[in-house]
Amino acid sequence: MHLDRFPRHKLTFGTTPIEALPRLSSHLGGKVEIFAKREDMNSGLAFGGNKLRKLEYLIPEALAEGCDTLVTIGGVQSNHTRQVAAVAAKLGLKCRLVQESWVNWSDAVYDRVGNILMSRVLGAHVELVEEGFGIGFKESWENALEDVRRKGGKPYAIPAGASDHPLGGLGFVGFAEEVRAQERELGIRFDYVFVCSVTGGTQAGMVVGFAADGRADRVIGIDASATPDDTRAQILRIAERTADLVGLGRAVTDSDVVLDTRYAYPEYGVPSGETVEAIRLSARLEGMMTDPVYEGKSMQGMIDMIARDEIPAGSKVLYAHLGGVPAINGYSYLFRNG
Repeated sequence: MHLDRFPRHKLTFGTTPIEALPRLSSHLGGKVEIFAKREDMNSGLAFGGNKLRKLEYLIPEALAEGCDTLVTIGGVQSNHTRQVAAVAAKLGLKCRLVQESWVNWSDAVYDRVGNILMSRVLGAHVELVEEGFGIGFKESWENALEDVRRKGGKPYAIPAGASDHPLGGLGFVGFAEEVRAQERELGIRFDYVFVCSVTGGTQAGMVVGFAADGRADRVIGIDASATPDDTRAQILRIAERTADLVGLGRAVTDSDVVLDTRYAYPEYGVPSGETVEAIRLSARLEGMMTDPVYEGKSMQGMIDMIARDEIPAGSKVLYAHLGGVPAINGYSYLFRNG
């Protein structure tokens, strides 16, 4: 594959660490060895996270086009918008964030803590919009782009999650290549990779990256959108486009995309009791924090599938920690007693 031919603006520290999770593995019966790849520790830019890996491939285009304002969209507690705000600050660009009411959650401080607090501190222009969840292109985002143009700015359009963008899958092709190098160093090979999916670009990149060694369908996407048909279609579309870009050498097919839809309930951004228990379990056994929107749900899915013996004994499992923890601040009442 030809990832090197795409310009990349370094926003991350480099290879992210893989750590063993022996206490969690033991708690689940010791039949499966669990490891975590810590995308939450990938950068010094406002707590890092998976979107920075994607943005490394979008930013060269924004700079080459002479854009002065990054414009993107997400929910009120979007990790993605926080990361875009941090990148804009680092590069001396302006930032316009559309934050829609994607989550049916009424914690009193929800719009004043966590990710959105950091975006404001980083100097982004934050616009709160009363619109519901959806991973497609939204009118409020288009309006923000037009407003920047009308005021004489030159916006660079970054869709939700930096996913449904021509270059949105490249970063996580690189993730797979990085994992292969780490596997050689560690002397192991992962049988399954668990990842949370909503806007789809992270899983799509992984599917293409791991297709190179026959493991596309070993990327287990855990849907957290609760609109799985939309998410699955978007993963497939981004993966097909990305495979063409990097010269995978074969078409991505429907069977390459595995998206488990059992754990997104009750709805996007709202954790179930089981998600909350998964958050507590990984925290208390491994000191590893996860969040109610993304990582808690993929942690719940992985724990449940291992407990149900859906993952064969002897497997080595890699949990992708995508860096959503700041959002937990918006759920403070839920965790008031730990």
